[in-house]
Amino acid sequence: GETTCDVFLVYAKTGPNRKDISQFIVEKNREGFVLGQQIKDKLGMRSSTTAELVFDHVYLPKENLVGEVHHGALCMMRNLEIERVALAAMAIGIARRCIDEMVTYSQQRTAFGKEIHNFGQIQKAITESYAEYMAGKTYVYAIANGLDLTSSGNGLDADGVKLYAAKMAKDVADRAIQVMGGYGYVGEYNVERLWRDAKLLEIGGGTNESHHKNMMRDLVRMGDVLA
Repeated sequence: GETTCDVFLVYAKTGPNRKDISQFIVEKNREGFVLGQQIKDKLGMRSSTTAELVFDHVYLPKENLVGEVHHGALCMMRNLEIERVALAAMAIGIARRCIDEMVTYSQQRTAFGKEIHNFGQIQKAITESYAEYMAGKTYVYAIANGLDLTSSGNGLDADGVKLYAAKMAKDVADRAIQVMGGYGYVGEYNVERLWRDAKLLEIGGGTNESHHKNMMRDLVRMGDVLA
């Protein structure tokens, strides 16, 4: 937004070939460049500024070029892979908070003279959430630890870890709402916000469907990847 950013990193098509993409720095006061509609009524992640960028005959000096002309595609793909791992880590944090909220609530809420963590349905929701959270955390740590920041060859598991973690976080948040019942549906108990935030992770940084496509392409190319 105008009050939160002084410069923008912009990728632009600079040649006839598919990968002829370059990176540019654009200052917020550059002639012809303005912020358009600011999108405020979002389902979740409301603290993250979202706005249209409007370019009207914007001319940039060569000093604003980042790297070499036509060499921005590699950086864009590498940054996208890093973003996907980061979003997967965000999903792990959402799931962890939901589990903490469920465990705390299950010890405070009573039914039929017992704390509700004594009932099988509540136990199933919390324990399965914890197991899925730990599986996702392990996957995220493994991929983050082995991520090659100098290349864009991390696509299979950058896609895979976000695909798994995003759905896992939303499922855990959904269970948290169910465990808390009506309280889970109101803002006072946080989990409804966590569910709304988790939903973006199935869209932003690449939709689940794009991950399916990318991963299938890479698996076919790699052949016996699991051998």
